[in-house]
Amino acid sequence: MEIGFASSAAPQAHVVLVNAADMKAAALTGPAGAIDAAGGGALLRALTSGRFEGEAAALVEILAPAGVDAARLLVAGTGPADKADAAVFEKIGAAIVGRFITSGVERVRIDMAGVVGAIPLAEAAAHVAMGAKLRGWRFDKYRTTVKPKAKPTLGAIEIVGAEGAEAFFAPLAGIADGVARTRALVSEPANIIYPESFVEHSMDLAELGVELTVLDEAEMAALGMGALLGVAQGSVRKPRILAMRWNGLEGDSTPVVLIGKGVTFDTGGISIKPAGGMEDMKWDMGGAGTVTGAMHALAARKARAHVVGIVGLVENMPDGNAQRPGDVVRTMDGQTVEVINTDAEGRLVLCDVIAWAQSVYKPEVIVDLATLTGAIIVSLGTEYAGLFSNDDGLAAQLTAAGTAVGDKLWRMPLGEPYDKAINSDIADMKNVGPREGGSITAAQFIKRFIKPGVKWAHLDVAGVVWTSKALPLVDKGATGFGVRLLDRFVADNFETRD
Repeated sequence: MEIGFASSAAPQAHVVLVNAADMKAAALTGPAGAIDAAGGGALLRALTSGRFEGEAAALVEILAPAGVDAARLLVAGTGPADKADAAVFEKIGAAIVGRFITSGVERVRIDMAGVVGAIPLAEAAAHVAMGAKLRGWRFDKYRTTVKPKAKPTLGAIEIVGAEGAEAFFAPLAGIADGVARTRALVSEPANIIYPESFVEHSMDLAELGVELTVLDEAEMAALGMGALLGVAQGSVRKPRILAMRWNGLEGDSTPVVLIGKGVTFDTGGISIKPAGGMEDMKWDMGGAGTVTGAMHALAARKARAHVVGIVGLVENMPDGNAQRPGDVVRTMDGQTVEVINTDAEGRLVLCDVIAWAQSVYKPEVIVDLATLTGAIIVSLGTEYAGLFSNDDGLAAQLTAAGTAVGDKLWRMPLGEPYDKAINSDIADMKNVGPREGGSITAAQFIKRFIKPGVKWAHLDVAGVVWTSKALPLVDKGATGFGVRLLDRFVADNFETRD
């Protein structure tokens, strides 16, 4: 779907925006007012009879309207002007696309002239475009017999009446492309995306200026990554670590490090999962997908920051060579782990990746993302990701970034009683604790591999990387959760300004 900021061919659908104050005063202004006047007040009568009050992202569609060079007119509410912020305008853009994407309409024009909001008009128009781009993404790659009415038809959106919007949209488009990369990676089946092919699909990041480093199985073995390799040993798919470095600064500096769990398919190993719903485990690499998308976003908008994204990629399978419950593995940093449950594999991947990251990049800040536990879904449902951190300031920064872009986080506790729950009788630790507090003991496990003085946060995103229902900015499927959060986190806290 193309998004432009100039009018060309006559659209099939014309969109105007109306705020709550105009509806309350029963006096339309701007493009909506002009259309209403041309039709002798018909537009206002139609909106009033439809109980339209100008609520944010509310829509009213009128066919064959008078005074419009289009067959369909769509009126979108902006809500109160003082509350019409970036998030509201993104929801408006998304709602417009949601209405027309499979409607038969191919070209839509959105007239922003005179729109009043809490942000400048050009910025508002850019965020309408951002919402449209996010909602317009679909994963139709494997559909060969799409029903005609379900087939996407919308090919172009033109946003007019907001001079300068294109400049505001340019960096947002790069971020949206990062979200799209994540959604595509997470959506692909496990026979298409596995450790080696995940790396291959990420090689084009070099075209954006990202420096790529790949570790293969032999290199990981030489480094002593017994925990990660223990997970991978049951699969014919060979493990990989992919490091992606974006340095938008001059000279050397300490990077922020983002780490993603990349279990491209998780059967649970010998501790095998129930068959029902196991197909969902293709998105157990959601953390790795998010980190990769975030690196795309940062590079695409030329972020003036130094960031390294690292993903640990394995497949967890139950063959004759698979790791057994009761096995003891040695991690890269020398700690030993008694593997009680082979389905608690993500933390075994992360601990070796974290050890390697600290050894190579010497970071002061690490943020890891992982679809780590079902327990976090029990705790928080699908509205929030769980946030665990050893630093209050870092936790506050991440929470603020998530709130700003709609990727919501809820901070969870850490503490000595939870840490004691993963002590082992025969090794330094177990990879699982009791059933109670499962997401917390998982975070405590990861925390044991963080070096003193390093600020660390763990985001358990198990409940938010996939949605079974349409959301304002995404249809059913992969959400891309976390890409915008990480981009905003870097922008607000680590990016240099002129």
